[in-house]
Amino acid sequence: MSEQTVAIIGAGKMGELVLAGLIRSGHPADRVLATARRPDRAAELTERHGVTVVTNIEAATRADVLAIGVKPLDAGKVLDEISSSVTPGKLIVSLCAGLPTSFFANRLPEGTPVIRVMTNTPAMVGHAMSAISPGDHATDEHVAIADDLFKPLGATVRVPEYQQDAVTAVSGSGPAYFYLVVEAMIEAGVLLGLPRQTARELAVQTAVGSALMLRDSGGHPAELREAVTSPAGTTAAALRELERNGLRTAFSDALSAAHSRAQQIAAQAK
Repeated sequence: MSEQTVAIIGAGKMGELVLAGLIRSGHPADRVLATARRPDRAAELTERHGVTVVTNIEAATRADVLAIGVKPLDAGKVLDEISSSVTPGKLIVSLCAGLPTSFFANRLPEGTPVIRVMTNTPAMVGHAMSAISPGDHATDEHVAIADDLFKPLGATVRVPEYQQDAVTAVSGSGPAYFYLVVEAMIEAGVLLGLPRQTARELAVQTAVGSALMLRDSGGHPAELREAVTSPAGTTAAALRELERNGLRTAFSDALSAAHSRAQQIAAQAK
């Protein structure tokens, strides 16, 4: 992997996280290219990471692996621009939520391997969850390259492509759900009389500790929840209110909405 040149086409927030993870893993900065629309953004990327910022066509010409990180609605235009520069042997990695590998394959030379990846923003702290799906022409070797690309960002898992919209709903958008829960806990703590900073420290550390315990203990969430819940205790009273207010239904409806929106994005981009 370190011998290959990787280009991040559309190095926005997520693209930059992939770029930073790649360099953090020891990939030579002179083998990392990036593209950006604005000159000030290009200067930012070069100053921060020491990478070369080039045009989309130059990136497609020089790189062995092209990670496409543009907005889904801009992807078609970018693919039309670089298609003639995508020669045999290049691997395309899509970071575009909602877009199937066929969207890329239909706009690129016949046989171009495409890998679809849904990652998330905890990549910033090395704890992303990245789901990898190979397209029709992608081999196990191509999947291994994508795995090497995203492992520095956190955990990776291989899923069939038809599950990617569900992945988007659960882990792609997932960090926002947890931030909202923590935000609500902080506000509730302030309402109960805690200083805001104290409420924040309590809620954030509780979230971090609970997540680590859930990951490392191997216990089912229900088992861990029950271990905290004493009969007729404070936790039981709180959980009763959450259930009464339809917490499970709200989450189910929310994830269904995210799933549907991912499918709508794919339809709009055709």
